[in-house]
Amino acid sequence: MINLVDLRRQFKSVEQEVLQAIAEVIEGGQYILGPKVKELEAKIAGRLGVTEAVAVANGTDALVLTLEAYGIGPGDEVITTPFTFFASAEAISRVGAVPVFADVDPVSYNISPSEIEGKITEKTKAIIPVHLFGLPADMDEINEIAQRHGLIVIEDACQAFGAMYKNQAVGSLGDAACFSFFPTKNLGTMGDGGIITTSDRELADKIRKLRTHGTTKKYFHDRIGYNSRLDEMHAAILLINLAKIDEWNQRRRELAERYRTSLAGVSDLTLPVESDHCTHIYHLFCIGSQRREERMKKLLQAQIQTAVYYPRCLHLQQVYAPLGYKTGDFSVAEALSERLFAVPMHPFLTEQEQDQIISILKQKDEN
Repeated sequence: MINLVDLRRQFKSVEQEVLQAIAEVIEGGQYILGPKVKELEAKIAGRLGVTEAVAVANGTDALVLTLEAYGIGPGDEVITTPFTFFASAEAISRVGAVPVFADVDPVSYNISPSEIEGKITEKTKAIIPVHLFGLPADMDEINEIAQRHGLIVIEDACQAFGAMYKNQAVGSLGDAACFSFFPTKNLGTMGDGGIITTSDRELADKIRKLRTHGTTKKYFHDRIGYNSRLDEMHAAILLINLAKIDEWNQRRRELAERYRTSLAGVSDLTLPVESDHCTHIYHLFCIGSQRREERMKKLLQAQIQTAVYYPRCLHLQQVYAPLGYKTGDFSVAEALSERLFAVPMHPFLTEQEQDQIISILKQKDEN
């Protein structure tokens, strides 16, 4: 099987470094919020050009803690995209606020700035744009809208570590940003992990308190917090992978260009776009087709793994039925949910394997 992601190959490429790093952590005897976590936070902040980075247990917690640190809660509304992973809206609901959805751009698949403004009310407190599949959202327009209305912008950058927008790193484009280190992410660990980046020291300090049971002094608590800390072993692994991320992302971009060049003439396929002012890092390579199920079946028969991201938009999820959304409310997002499917994309995909995938996708209809 040619897999969507091959974590075994990735591990083998750094195996000795990882095993040595884990051994060093074990020998050191400090497993939670130790020196490796501090080193990771400092390196990521420096790389992104922000002053603060706060490591937490996962990307969902990163969103929840950031929203709570901003004081967003019951009675508030937060605008986000209906076409993304559930956590983007779930985090809003988790703090007691209401997710308000705005449709996406049909080319970038990211939240459309032109759709945001009509969703703003006196209850709106923030916008969460998602850099979907590794392509940055249109942050200049989103930030301009936010500034006019006095709103907070929190980047959901969980799929986009290493992406650039107008020569500025994703993770430094809003008031704060949230990343996931889930194993399949471009920068991932062997378990869960996440980080929040910002240049707001006061916000970062609030998040640091929240991640550790609402305390800065052990056994003395002045607010209700969470247990959301990054393990030292995960930080050690992430430091190794961080040194490789530019190489790995560049390989993804090369593979993406091979897909685009080879599949350009296939009439029923819609391919991801490149932008003059963005660096797409292809967390996923999603292709559109009106014959999605047929194409996925052919690929599976050839032992090629595919997946659908995302088969049901967030506004149509059962849990959000009380919000009153219905089919047809966000036509672009809904159309994407019916046509997009992902094909294998990872830095260790060989060109021979990719050629097999391309060959199946270029096959003419059997009828």
